[in-house]
This record gives sequence, C-alpha cells and structure tokens, in this order.
Amino acid sequence: MKRINCRRCQYYYVTWEAQRPHGCKAYGFKSSQIPSLLVFQSTGSDCTMFKEKNPSK
Repeated sequence: MKRINCRRCQYYYVTWEAQRPHGCKAYGFKSSQIPSLLVFQSTGSDCTMFKEKNPSK
C-alpha cells in the first residue's frame, strides 16, 4: 500500500478543533486521524479522491 499524504491534497484542511484537527472537503468530515487512514479503515481501500495541490512557484 502506498501511503497517501493528505497534507499534499487540495481537499485536506486543518480545523480549529483540538479533538478533530484534520478535515477532508472531498468526503466532508473532520477527524483526529489523517483522513486517508480513516478512509482506508472504513472502506478497506485507498482514498480515491486524492488530488495533489498545485505546487507553488
């Protein structure tokens, strides 16, 4: 399994909630875990919504 780095995904965001600091706009949830791990645990497959952010120039 290739690990997906959510921090490089355009749908990832950091929330202000201490208990749920990781958010995913594509799936519409906040979590204490990195979203790709939660998706894998829930579905048994890798995140299919990953879209890499445009690199800054």
